[in-house]
Amino acid sequence: MIETGRHALVIGYGRSGRAAAAFIRRRGGTVRVVDRADTPELRAELERAGIAAGLGGYGAQDLDGTDLVVVSPGVPWDEPLVETARQRGIEVTSEIDLFFRSCPSRIAGITGTNGKTTTTALTAEVLRAGDLRVMRGGNIGEPVLDRLDQLGPEDWVVLELSSFQLESISRPHLRIGAILNITPDHLDRHKSFERYVEIKTRAVAFMEPGDHAVLNLDDPACAAMRSHTPGKVIGFGIHVPVDHGIRLSEGWVTIADTGSPRPVLPAADVPLPGEHNLSNVMAAIGAGHAAGVDVERMADAVRRFKAVEHRLELVGSFNGARWYNDSKATNPDSTYKALAAFREPIILIAGGRNKGIDVEPLAQIIASRVTALVTMGEMGEELARRVRDAGLDRVERAADLNDAVRKAAALARPGSVVLLSPAFTSYDMFSDYEDRGRRFKATVLAELGQ
Repeated sequence: MIETGRHALVIGYGRSGRAAAAFIRRRGGTVRVVDRADTPELRAELERAGIAAGLGGYGAQDLDGTDLVVVSPGVPWDEPLVETARQRGIEVTSEIDLFFRSCPSRIAGITGTNGKTTTTALTAEVLRAGDLRVMRGGNIGEPVLDRLDQLGPEDWVVLELSSFQLESISRPHLRIGAILNITPDHLDRHKSFERYVEIKTRAVAFMEPGDHAVLNLDDPACAAMRSHTPGKVIGFGIHVPVDHGIRLSEGWVTIADTGSPRPVLPAADVPLPGEHNLSNVMAAIGAGHAAGVDVERMADAVRRFKAVEHRLELVGSFNGARWYNDSKATNPDSTYKALAAFREPIILIAGGRNKGIDVEPLAQIIASRVTALVTMGEMGEELARRVRDAGLDRVERAADLNDAVRKAAALARPGSVVLLSPAFTSYDMFSDYEDRGRRFKATVLAELGQ
C-alpha cells in the first residue's frame, strides 16, 4: 500500500494518468500533471479537476517539490525526466504499479505480443462461469486503480498487461500468468528483442510455488520461460506434445493432468476464426483450470464468447464480400495470424506507422497470400513498393481511409474477404487503433451499407 500524503508528478494525462492522479488525491496527496500535449480540451479538463499542470512539454524543473513520479504507459521508462528523477532519489512508479501494491485481490495477468485483449476478455468470462467475482482491466483500456474499493480478497482481477506496463511494475506478482506468444514488437522503445522477452518474462518471474504460469509451448520464447518461473507450469500447444496442460487430442481441446485427459470441447466449437484464436482459447482454459473452474462451465463460456471489437470483427457482408475490422493488428505477426484465419481470396488494407520492424518478411507474406492490397498511411508507399517487388501486381495506394475503402470495394468480388489488418500503429492518421477501427466500420457502412 502506498503511503498517504505524497507530492506526485504525473507524466501524461491519458486514462492511466487520470486514474493515478485521482488515486493519489484520494489519499491526501497533491498532484501536478505534465504532458507534451496542450489542447483546450485538456486544459479545461485539468481546470475542472483542480489539478495544476504544465502542458506542451516538461523538464527537470518540474521535479521540484516532488517525492513521487508516476509515469504513464506511453512515456518511455528511460525518458530523460524519469532518469533525472531516479538520480535525485525520487520514487518512480506507474498507475499499474500502484494497483499491484494496493490490490487486495488475486490477480491473473495476460501478456504476449498478440491476442492479449481477446484472451483477457475470454479469461474473465471463463472465471465468471465458475461463479467467481471478476474485475477485468489493464491495457484493455479499463484502468483498475480507480476501482480498488470494489475489490475483496476472494475476488479475481484479470488484467491485460503490455510490455510497457510490465516494465513499470516493481514486483508483478501474478497468481495466474498467461504468456501467449512473443514476436518482435515495440523495438523502437525496448531496443532489442532480448530486452522485450526479458520484460515479458516478468509476468511469471515473481510467482510463488502455488501460482500458475500458463505458457504457449508452441512458441520457443514462451516455452523457455518454464525455467524462469517458480510457479507451476500449465503448458498449452497445438503443434507440440503437452504432458501437463491444455492440448488437442482427436479434434478436442483437452486438459492433460494427473490421470486420464479430460475433454473440454471440440475445437470446431470455438466461435472465433483462426488457429491463433484456438491457441488463445487454450490459454483461457489453462487459466480457468488453474482457478478451479469446472470443464463444462469453461466450455459453455467459450461457446458463448463473441469476438472483441477490432479483432477480426465482422463488419458485414456487402455485394457478396465479407468485411472484417482487425484494427488491433498493430504489428506484422498479428496480421499474419489474421491472413491465416481465412481460406477465401483476401483484399487487404494495411499501413500505418512503423515501430522499428523489418518490412520485408511482411511484404513477402502479403504477396503470397492476398489477392489484392490497398495501402495507406506513413508506410503505405514503402509497403506498396515492397509487395509489388515481391510479385503481387494488384497493389493500390490510398490517400486516406475513405479512399482505401472505396478502392477495396472496387477490388472485392463475391466470395472474397476485405480485411483491415494494418500491421502498423495508427498514430500517423488516428488517435489510436480503436479510433481507426471505428472510423473504418463507419466508412464501410456509409459507403456500402445502403
